[in-house]
Amino acid sequence: MRRQRAMLSAFVLALVVAVSQAVAADKPDNVVPPNGYVPNEETAIRIALAVWEPIYGASQIAEQKPYRARLERGVWIVEGTLHAEMGGVAIAEIAKADGRVLRVSHGR
Repeated sequence: MRRQRAMLSAFVLALVVAVSQAVAADKPDNVVPPNGYVPNEETAIRIALAVWEPIYGASQIAEQKPYRARLERGVWIVEGTLHAEMGGVAIAEIAKADGRVLRVSHGR
């Protein structure tokens, strides 16, 4: 009897998974831009600002203008500008293809 219940439970679980996958497959495909979700340096900078400001404070980040972004092997590296001999700047690495924030730090 226990074996039959276990088999029934396994069957129901498999059925639920199969139905879930079928329903998910019916949803329209996700739109993927041909140049990725972060196609240019302006977009990369906007994403970096959205991440930096809550961490380091909007006023500290504003002091690091202008911001620079360069693309290296599919990753945008965004940095602020250092205006003093001491200190550091915010740095963000953002995947061009999908917009994932790969790394955030503040140089010294």
